[in-house]
Amino acid sequence: MKSKSSSSWSAAKSEELYGFKRWGSGHFAVDPEGHVTVQPLGDERQIRLLDVVDEALEMGLKAPMVVRFQDLLRHRVMQLNEVFRTAIKDEGYKGEYRGVFPIKVNQLREVVEEIVTAGKDYNYGLEAGSKPELMIALAMHEGNQRLIICNGYKDHDYIRLALLGRKLGKRVIIVVEQLAELDDIIRLAEETGVKPLIGFRAKLQTRGEGKWAMSTGDNAKFGLNTAEILFACEKLKAAGLQSCLRLVHFHIGSQVPNIITIKNAVIEASRFYCQLAKMGFPMGYLDVGGGLGVDYDGSRTNFESSMNYTMAEYARDVVSNIRDICTASNVKVPDIVSESGRAVVAPHSMLVVEVFERINKRESLGKKHQPKEKHKVVTDLETMLRNRSKLGRLERFHDAVQKKEEAFSLFNLGYLDLENRAAAEQIFWQICEQIAREIEKAGYVPEELHDLKTLLADQYVCNFSVFQSLLDHWALKQLFPVAPLHRLNEKPSVNAILVDITCDSDGKINSFIDLQDVKDYVQLHPLNGKPYYLGIFLTGAYQDIMGDLHNLFGRVNEVHVFLEDDEPNGFYIEETLSGSRIADVIEGVQYRQEDLCRRMKAQIDAATRRDILKPREGIRLLELYESQMFSKTYLTIEQPAKRKRTKRKSTAG
Repeated sequence: MKSKSSSSWSAAKSEELYGFKRWGSGHFAVDPEGHVTVQPLGDERQIRLLDVVDEALEMGLKAPMVVRFQDLLRHRVMQLNEVFRTAIKDEGYKGEYRGVFPIKVNQLREVVEEIVTAGKDYNYGLEAGSKPELMIALAMHEGNQRLIICNGYKDHDYIRLALLGRKLGKRVIIVVEQLAELDDIIRLAEETGVKPLIGFRAKLQTRGEGKWAMSTGDNAKFGLNTAEILFACEKLKAAGLQSCLRLVHFHIGSQVPNIITIKNAVIEASRFYCQLAKMGFPMGYLDVGGGLGVDYDGSRTNFESSMNYTMAEYARDVVSNIRDICTASNVKVPDIVSESGRAVVAPHSMLVVEVFERINKRESLGKKHQPKEKHKVVTDLETMLRNRSKLGRLERFHDAVQKKEEAFSLFNLGYLDLENRAAAEQIFWQICEQIAREIEKAGYVPEELHDLKTLLADQYVCNFSVFQSLLDHWALKQLFPVAPLHRLNEKPSVNAILVDITCDSDGKINSFIDLQDVKDYVQLHPLNGKPYYLGIFLTGAYQDIMGDLHNLFGRVNEVHVFLEDDEPNGFYIEETLSGSRIADVIEGVQYRQEDLCRRMKAQIDAATRRDILKPREGIRLLELYESQMFSKTYLTIEQPAKRKRTKRKSTAG
């Protein structure tokens, strides 16, 4: 029977609790039945995420899995281009927007292919930061009006590939990051007889903000300082390539949270552009780099996991500031290039994980393990638990901590047995839980009691690897929205952190989005013996490519979802990608599966000859070992009961 508080809960309260409307940008919501839905195009068409999981299960793909909404990806490309078109029209700007997608943010073919297709009507191009990325860009690039921007360190072959693109009629711009690169570009252009398009990356003095603040300034890894730009201009003039300089580029870092930082950088870069134009260089493009943020926590602030501006405000500020500087300098405005990757791809994919175990500090002490003879430290703690009204909360906490430490000392000295130590631990946590419930209704809470809820939080064990699928959370403390995919019409009553299945204490998610601050736990539902799925949202930028093989957990399963009104649940899965097999990952670390199987067979044969194993048993063991080579690297969680999948028509939001 549901409690009164649970029965008064609603899906709308869950929608508010997890912040779907704040960070979801109109794409994610909760339906009245308590299921998370996605609206890929931001209109009335919606898909239940659990329906996608169920369909993937029927196709043999289990969590953990990445779910990509290709319509949402296309929508983001169009949205970015449209906000710049609108800003250009509203601000009376005489140039055009010529955006490029930085391949480094998500190099996967299905992603790049969708972006290229979606950007066709906007002449939306590609940016490469390495030789492999340039090879992708050259092959995937379509049309001679779309740009290819070449960033990063460049060897001779990188430059030759860029010049090959020029020979094919592509609008390839080689951005000079280091002064020495220009000599190579000049020499190879003469050698190949190809006239390059060249850009200069300027080291701005405008200070960046957020996790990537050091992308600008004197100590930045890339770019030319003012003196180097003047040297580079002299080199171009001496080589007779003055007409090749077409672009000024800057980059102030990924995920810039504060619009003021962007405005200041655009103003400074516009000054560089105008000065070069007045020096007689033809110019034509100003590349404002990346930095357009994603509001991961929905707070709309200049916190590093948020942004205090919208995409439309970003476009308007870029356009208006470039226009104002150029007008004041009497210089023709450039076409505007941006390399916004995170904002384009982050919302389109999510990670689905299954919770399969709960680790709880307070529930492991059963009646069977009660001490036969209770030590005084245990009875003292029991008295403290019963007589809570006699002492204040802080005093009770101090006393309980002291008794717990006393119990540990007694155990180490040999005066306390296991049963009494276990009892002392469990009663201590019960006292802490008692105090935590009381302070929920209290006004002032002493500082020492602030972290009680965090100390008491359960650990929900999830079948995934943080290091493979959410590396930015581990390495950079990047926040991602986390929420259950179902049961959202029930009140979540468990404070939990998420732990993965790697053998590493860092393999966990213990920082969660919150409107006011960062939370140390997330509110989830009690496990009930049925599959319980969580969604980790906005993971489409960087996470797909940057994961490592900690414990040899490989790539997860992946499904690509498209809207389809004629399908029962409003969607179809166009493509599935099966996750890494054990054979795939072990061969990636220089083992050959045939060799490992041969070695195991030799050991089993030897054990059979020594009569340790029966022949039939040896055969079964070898078959088990060999068959596991083709299984997935993640755990196989046995489902207690298969849910009956309900076919539904897509409904309005």
